[in-house]
Amino acid sequence: MHRPVCFTLAAALFWIPVQIEAQTTGPSRGSLVIVGGAMRDPAILQRFLDLAGGRDAPIVVIPTAGGADDYDEFYPGLRAWRNQGATNLTVLHTNDRSEADSDEFIQAIREANGVWFPGGRQWRLADSYLDTKTEQELWNLLDRGGVIGGSSAGATILGSYLARGDTGTNEIMMGDHVEGFGFLSNSAIDQHLLRRNRQFDLVEVIQAHPELLGIGLDENTAIVVTGNEFEVIGESYVAIFDNRRMIGDHGFFYFLSPGDRFDLVTREATRPSRTFEPVGRALPSPWPGG
Repeated sequence: MHRPVCFTLAAALFWIPVQIEAQTTGPSRGSLVIVGGAMRDPAILQRFLDLAGGRDAPIVVIPTAGGADDYDEFYPGLRAWRNQGATNLTVLHTNDRSEADSDEFIQAIREANGVWFPGGRQWRLADSYLDTKTEQELWNLLDRGGVIGGSSAGATILGSYLARGDTGTNEIMMGDHVEGFGFLSNSAIDQHLLRRNRQFDLVEVIQAHPELLGIGLDENTAIVVTGNEFEVIGESYVAIFDNRRMIGDHGFFYFLSPGDRFDLVTREATRPSRTFEPVGRALPSPWPGG
């Protein structure tokens, strides 16, 4: 798998406890389209299709987060894609990890230019696909320049830390499932941010795991990740939770608007204008020597 592991030689050899400032990165190739839910803006769908190669590009939709036993070509979640002109859609679903680990199951992903994860409960995606051939084939799709996207639960699973991953309730931020696919490394992604009054919910995750970059997306709003940068698109706001860069003296997060861009490596945001200026204020590093 492609999940990065951070360590030092000294720690490995002498078991010296160290704190390491982990890096947040996008996929080295390919793109991500990460949506905060209630995806009504056709421009978001169109951006995904453009990245996949157009309306006739092969797209795989994986609705497993929705919780049904079976999905087929009549799955209602395909309607918006068809309305946008998509002509080559395949529904892929299983609750059986052994099936997800089979060559037959992943053949559609091998032939796809894009994979989309609709909403539901993100832990269902983790239960079915983490550490299987399906997950590896998703990485392979990115490596050949494809696009992976998702909305709501399908957005959160794309991060490395699985916020709201508890099987009992989606109100628990740090539950019994905490691992996502990690296509956006060292990150925790939340959704329905303002619509459901969740703007403070990622704070406890970032306080418990200060190395993570928290990204909260409102509904009908997305980030498009290419390399180590993303652009905000849609109609609302994205909140950035970063213990090293905040607005004011006591702010837990700051907002980005459509059109704003964010550098994942430097964790600096810029807003289109005649000159690009940083958004937020750098705070001292919480890490020794940082």
